[in-house]
Amino acid sequence: MKGTVKFFNESKGFGFIAGEDGTEYFVHSTGIEPGLTLQDGDAVVFDVEEGDRGPKAVNVKKDEDSQGESQEESAEESEEQAEE
Repeated sequence: MKGTVKFFNESKGFGFIAGEDGTEYFVHSTGIEPGLTLQDGDAVVFDVEEGDRGPKAVNVKKDEDSQGESQEESAEESEEQAEE
């Protein structure tokens, strides 16, 4: 499943992901790929499991397709700033 991080509180270790199916998924820090930090607006891919209080996102990773685009944009911005 693909989605976008709607909110993630690093200090509390949880947040929510808006799935492309329109469902909001709870995500806990234990369900995120080790070493990954989620920020609001990040494009992610994840699996869905039924939690105690509804669906939850697990095996959360950055969406490689979207990440590649943002890295290219950042590289272009850096080049433009260097030229100035």
